[in-house]
Amino acid sequence: MTPLIPAVAGALVVAGLLGLVLGLRRRPVASNTPRRRALPGSPGSRWSRSAGASRRTQRLLLAGVAIGVLVATLTGWVVALLIVPATLAGLPYLLSSPESAHQIERLEAMEEWTRSLSGILTAGVGLEQALISTLRSTPEPIRPEVTRLASRLRARWGTERALRAFADDLDDATGDLVAANLILAARRRGAGVASVLEALAESVAADVRARREIEADRAKPRSTARWVTIITIGVLAVLALTGDYIAPYATPFGQVILVVLLSLYVTTLIWMKRMALGQSLPRFICAAAKEAAR
Repeated sequence: MTPLIPAVAGALVVAGLLGLVLGLRRRPVASNTPRRRALPGSPGSRWSRSAGASRRTQRLLLAGVAIGVLVATLTGWVVALLIVPATLAGLPYLLSSPESAHQIERLEAMEEWTRSLSGILTAGVGLEQALISTLRSTPEPIRPEVTRLASRLRARWGTERALRAFADDLDDATGDLVAANLILAARRRGAGVASVLEALAESVAADVRARREIEADRAKPRSTARWVTIITIGVLAVLALTGDYIAPYATPFGQVILVVLLSLYVTTLIWMKRMALGQSLPRFICAAAKEAAR
């Protein structure tokens, strides 16, 4: 029997499993209401990036299956039908960096925006007018969210309702803290709001400094895991070209052992990467808090 038949059969099995997994995935029900375009930095844009990453993963899997079929046909190594797609789809995840830097930039932008709002309120301007006035000096990382807040206030939304929507747009625990203080200020309409916001800006600045120190420590194991991954792939590629080293894995049982060993090693790399990932603080305002409480 030529190696082409088992290679094609293995490719069909893998393609069938991929189709089964994609078919069982839940998809959101299409709505007839028009969708607003997600602006950079908004929750919708993060969902779009996730969807884009998923489509990229699907394309890499399909390319990996095609390359795996070619390798299996030329070499007789049927295990390539599993190793090649997994390698192409998994490498971007293992070598990618988290979005911690973007999150810290957004925190710094919240601090700067809060200080600016505090300065405007010191001049005796009303809260709603002060919120709209900050749009001119809003930092870029949170400009889309502040723009929507100003638009809602101009559209005669209630101040509290607009601030709750603002917190939902920021989608961050620190953003909830800022919005909560502004909601209290909108309810009580008393003096001292500027001083409270100034103190809040100092608290956010301390949070930014702490997160920078934490991310600096987390970058070390992330860098180690990245270099271990690159070196491992290079060594395996060189050993695969020698022929003598991988000869014991040429048998069907040897290929099964190879898959098991590589799976355990990749699991270790994923574990190393996840060790350096932090968890977002839970929110306490709006829809996200309601979903978390269920």
